[in-house]
Amino acid sequence: MSGPLTRSGALVGALLLAVVGLVAAPAAAAEGPTATTRYGQVRGEAGETAHSYLGLPYAAPPVGPLRWRPPARPARWAGVRDATAPGNPCMQRPGSTPWGDLAGPGTPSEDCLYLNVYTPARRSVLKRPVMVWIHGGGFTVGSGTFYDGGKLAAKGDVVVVNFNYRLGAFGYLAHPDLAAESAQGVSGNYGLLDQQAALRWVRENIAAFGGDPDNVTVFGESAGGGSVCQNLVSPRAAGLFDRAVAQSGCGFPLPTRESQERTGTAWARSLGCESVTCLRATAAEDLLAASATPTARWVPNVDGEVLPSQVTDALESGRFHRVPVLQGTTADEGRLTVATTYDLAGRQLTAADYPVAVRAAYGTRADEILARYPLSDHGTPAEALGAVLTDSQFACLQSRTAGLMAAHTRSYQYEFADRHAMDYLNLPIGFPIGAPHGSEIRYVFGGVTGTPAQNALSDRMVGYWTNFARTGVPYAADAPRWPLFPKVLTLAPEAITSSTAFPERHQCDLWNRPAS
Repeated sequence: MSGPLTRSGALVGALLLAVVGLVAAPAAAAEGPTATTRYGQVRGEAGETAHSYLGLPYAAPPVGPLRWRPPARPARWAGVRDATAPGNPCMQRPGSTPWGDLAGPGTPSEDCLYLNVYTPARRSVLKRPVMVWIHGGGFTVGSGTFYDGGKLAAKGDVVVVNFNYRLGAFGYLAHPDLAAESAQGVSGNYGLLDQQAALRWVRENIAAFGGDPDNVTVFGESAGGGSVCQNLVSPRAAGLFDRAVAQSGCGFPLPTRESQERTGTAWARSLGCESVTCLRATAAEDLLAASATPTARWVPNVDGEVLPSQVTDALESGRFHRVPVLQGTTADEGRLTVATTYDLAGRQLTAADYPVAVRAAYGTRADEILARYPLSDHGTPAEALGAVLTDSQFACLQSRTAGLMAAHTRSYQYEFADRHAMDYLNLPIGFPIGAPHGSEIRYVFGGVTGTPAQNALSDRMVGYWTNFARTGVPYAADAPRWPLFPKVLTLAPEAITSSTAFPERHQCDLWNRPAS
């Protein structure tokens, strides 16, 4: 269901069942692997190389009076719950990417706090490392189910978990009324609290699936990578994971709670609401439609409690969970933005457009940036703008966070550089898209069917990631040793190499310069 109070009978029934603490489970098929969680028994689907358990509730549906509240524990159920179909994705607008709609299967709904577990089909007497994936999508789109964890589980001999968390206005609205409801006086970080609830569920239940609750790695990409680092600095995530992997995202600057509450108040008034009571009575579809406003930024906020400070400030002072961290970027992150803004939207970036685009994005810094990134150094204007975006938004920020962590814990950095990683999509664009944002994900999940060299690179990346989850040190069969930061491992089909030249190649002296 996607409306909050549109089916009052169903809501009353759900509230009564929650009071009793026991709900009827969806009927399970007679065959398939079973596991017993704290909340009841589940029956999944057996695969040749991996088993899956889909649509497991890790929190109560955040509907009606639970909208914009911290996640509550799910109700227990009687019988054996069918776990062969995923739960619905969280509320989001339809979106198109080169890989399809990131919402994945199902209909977006507020009743969306579900996770999936993937285990190797082969039995083991030993507990397996657990890898918990946080999906990306700019905190406004995406789902866990979009990323099938079966191949990674089977190839890496790990237990893989992915999950949904509240998105957009449903996950990140801050408002003074919500702060007044909170014992800590905070609001707006409900999506982040969902992530921590999912990690808590893993600690409490993953042993039933053969996973080791004392060896959990959290990994994610883009907004998911940013979420990994936000959990690294959140006191409420203490003890929930043992290693961390942040792909193409970590220290994104975040707004303060106060600024988000001002934005939230203005947004509520645009809906004719002066109170959260009014907002909770508004249909979810209406909230979703209104959330597309360009004046609202649906992201976590620095509230002093869930997020005590900016990620980079916490890392610099050592106020984070000092687990081993692996992080990195793709060689051409920004080319995806250029492709979706221009070529895939039916227009091309011209030489005349290039300085205009840089000035629009960077204002008074534009002249210095254009001098550093002249068109003559790049094959096309699109590649030039892509380099600016890659370095300013991803490469140099990730280099900085890797360096800040290295002062306190084992820190590893990579650059994914398969310049043909996207060829299989045959995108209608007029410039080489290279290794853009998101192009490494299928290599990590073991889903590559490319050239022999690409397949070998994927196998080695699966080895690096899963052995890092297993031991805290990234290594792989028939692959070079991965040195600690400041060396950066370049992952390419042609060769895997390491060097300290990453900051110079990405002109990080320009982008990591202290604010004047």
